[in-house]
Amino acid sequence: MSFHPQMPYGSGWHKSDRTFAEPGPPFAFTDEHRARFEEIAARYPPDWRKSAILAALYLVQEQQGWISGNSMRHVAEVIGCTAADVEDVVSYYVMYFTKPVGKYVLQVCRTLSCALLGAERVTSEIARALDIKVGETDTSGTFTLLEFECLGACDRAPVVMVNNEHWHECQRPEDVRQLLDGLRTKGVAALSGCHLVKER
Repeated sequence: MSFHPQMPYGSGWHKSDRTFAEPGPPFAFTDEHRARFEEIAARYPPDWRKSAILAALYLVQEQQGWISGNSMRHVAEVIGCTAADVEDVVSYYVMYFTKPVGKYVLQVCRTLSCALLGAERVTSEIARALDIKVGETDTSGTFTLLEFECLGACDRAPVVMVNNEHWHECQRPEDVRQLLDGLRTKGVAALSGCHLVKER
C-alpha cells in the first residue's frame, strides 16, 4: 500500500497546450536590416549579444510586418541563442505581432483612466465601423484592432496608439469614423500626436 496518489501517466494530463508560432514564409534580414542590427549589437560585449534581441525583433517586424516562426529562428541564428529564447521574448511583449496585421494597427488603451472615459465604446465603435472584432483585421487589410494596457497618458484619455509608435489622444466614440477616414487619406498625419512631444 502506498500513501502517494496514483498518477494517470500516459493519459495526456501533463501534455502542454503550448502552440508554436506560424512558420510563415522563409525569412532573412535584408542587407540593410542586418547592418542595422549589427550596429546595435556592437553596443554590447560579444557575450551579451542576446541583449539586442528586442531590437532584432523590431527590425523583423519593420521588414515583414509581423514575427513568424521562421523569422524567430533567423533571429536566433543571428544572435546565437535558441529559437525558444526568441519565442519567449515574443510571447511576453504585446508590441510584437505574431500573425499578419493591417497597415494600421489600432491599439486602444483599456486601463482605468481610459476605461472610465469611454475606451470600451471607442473600441466598440471601431469594431462596428470596420465590421471586425478585437484581434481581427478588416477585409481591406488596412486596419487591425487591438486592446492595450496602460499607455501612460491618463490625462488625455482615451488614447489610441497606432503601429506601436504614433499617438492619438482624447478619442471620442463619436469621432471614430473621422479617425479612420483620416488614416485612410492622410496616414499618421491625421493623428493628434502626443502632447508631451509637442511641448518639448
